[in-house]
Formats: sequence, C-alpha cells, structure tokens
Amino acid sequence: MLLLSACLAILTYGLIAPILGALLPTYHLTGPQQGMLAMLQAIGLVIASLSAGPVIDIKGNKSGLLLGLSLIIASLAAAPNAGGYGGLLAVYFVLGIGGGIVVTGANALVGAVEPTRRSAALNFLNLFFGLGGIITTFVASEAVAPSLVCYSIAAFALLTLIVNIATKMPAPSGQASFRISEAPSLLSKPALILLAILLFLYVSCEVGVWNWLKIYLVTVNFSPSAAGHVVSYGFAFGILLGRIVVSRILANVPPLTVTLAASICMAVTTYLMLQLSSTIGITAAVFCAGLSMAPMFPTTLGITADTFRRGTATALGIVITVGWIGLAVSSKIIGALAGNGNYKRALLLIPAFSVLMILVNLVLRPVLKRPAAELALAPKLE
Repeated sequence: MLLLSACLAILTYGLIAPILGALLPTYHLTGPQQGMLAMLQAIGLVIASLSAGPVIDIKGNKSGLLLGLSLIIASLAAAPNAGGYGGLLAVYFVLGIGGGIVVTGANALVGAVEPTRRSAALNFLNLFFGLGGIITTFVASEAVAPSLVCYSIAAFALLTLIVNIATKMPAPSGQASFRISEAPSLLSKPALILLAILLFLYVSCEVGVWNWLKIYLVTVNFSPSAAGHVVSYGFAFGILLGRIVVSRILANVPPLTVTLAASICMAVTTYLMLQLSSTIGITAAVFCAGLSMAPMFPTTLGITADTFRRGTATALGIVITVGWIGLAVSSKIIGALAGNGNYKRALLLIPAFSVLMILVNLVLRPVLKRPAAELALAPKLE
C-alpha cells in the first residue's frame, strides 16, 4: 500500500504538471502574462518544497501528502471559475503549493521504503509522472473543455487522497532531523550546492518543454491538436519509457554516469527539436528529448538522499526547492524573450541550460568521490 500511495500521488502530480502548458493557449494571454502565471506557480512550488521537508520530518509523510492533495483538489475545482487573469494567478499559486508538497512527500516516502536501491526506486516511482503527462496533454489536445480537464483531475486526486488516508505509513520521528542551527553546515556542502544547481537547470528545461513547446509548435504551423499530440506521444511518452529503462540500467551503472549521459543527450535533442522543420523530425527529436530527460529528476534526488543520510527529507526539500526556483526564473526569461512571438529564440534557453548541466556533472564527480565524512553533516551535539 505504501508504494501504491506514493505512485498515485506522483501520478496526480504528473496530471497537473503539464496542465498549464496544455491549457495556456485557451487563456489568450500575452507572453509576459504567460511567464508571470508560470512563475507564480513556481513560487508556490518553492514555498511548498522548502517547508515540506521539515513538516515530513516532524509530522510524517502522511500529513504532508494529505495536505498537498487537498490543496490540489481545491485549486482544480476553483480553476474553471477563476474569472480572469487575476483569478488564474491565485489558482496556479495554490496548485503549485499542493504540487510541491506532494512531490517532496512521495519521493521521500519511496526513498525511505527502498533505501538500498533509492535511485532505481525513484525512477520507477517517477515513471508515473510521465504517465500523467501523457494523459493530460492527450486529453487537452482533443478539444476537451478546460473545465472538464480540471474537474476530472480533481476527481482522481480525491481518489488518491482516500487511498492515502487508508494507508498506514511509517510514524514520524516527532522532531526534525535537520535544525535551523545546522543550515550553514548543510548549505556549505559543495555536494548539496552542485546537486541543487543541477536540479535548477534541469527543472528549467523540463518544465520549459511542458509549458511552452505546444505554443511554439502552433507558431510553426502545427494545429493545436497536432502540437498537443507531439507533447503527449513525443515528450511525455519518452519520459515514461525512459524511466522504465533507466530503473533497470541503474542496477549496474553509477547514478552520476547516468545523469552525465542524460545531460549530453538533452543538449543535442532539445537543440534539434528547435531546428528541424518536418513534423516527423520534430516529433522524433521531442521523443528523444523526453528519453534524455527521464532519469534526471529522480536520479538527482537519489544521489542527494544517498549523500545526506541524516535530515534526508530536508536535504531533498532544499534541492527540489532550488529546482522550482529554476522554473520561476526560466519562466520569466522565456516569457520576456517570447513577448514578440519569437518562441524559438526563447526556447533556446533549454539546450543552453543542458550544456551547463554537463559542466555541473563533471564538477560533481570528484566532489562525490570524497570521503563520506567530508560530505555528511556534523554529528548532533547533545
């Protein structure tokens, strides 16, 4: 039941993650407004991820997951009645908070259940994120009313909430394993800083595709339906398939080798998807981009949890938080660059950030080879 609860929670987040990109064309907003909407959702994710780690340490995974799912249900139920741009800002902010709590809680739960195979377990868990992305982008591309999309996902989130209520989860310690006084020690660790930067760059790339690729494809003569299918059958299916494959590869290949190879492939495939002109070529490039991105998020979290064995939920929360900051920053940049409709120029930020990910991976390798004592937090003083 623990695994089922976590998988349903991640599937729920997979359903809401692409909803902004899927529904954005129907809102008829300007580029800067689109960027602001995505940024405010990212701010909600940042707030949630930063606070979710200590809450999980103190109250347990169950409390975090129930709170996050409740906020998702409330925001999706309110979305069809938002009443304009200002209402949408409030809805996506709350949706971001709920989503951030669910992501941190589900990943922390599975990491605790499978501590000896954390990276592989997290890749298996997050393949359900890809499944959710396929469903939402496909349904939204079939001219289904936005209100029906929102209400349907809210209903599934309610089912997930019921399952999580019924599931017995590990009891919380009752005390955060990370203390405020330890923050300077944790944040001074090069390994954590580099892992946070890696996720900052990666989330900027992945969510950049979710939120902006459909709009870009429409500007290069794809119909809205065809553009949605490229994101669904191409990108989302690539992520789903990639995580199935990588969960097995990680049994024999070091996680950092996987993230380095994925970063290289990301740089190539995301550049190609913006340069090709044929429908088949673009779809193939987008699919390969999804395959390339598949292992990055869960494997980076696995490396983080393996490196910081004490205060794991808080360390994960910090790294995920910096990742969502990447979404906020990149959304604002892409929105500004695309203000005059030049989405191709704006989306070149994605391959550029992928190149930076390669450099971070290369710097991170020698850091993680240092003795464990240099990477860990100092022991608590009683």
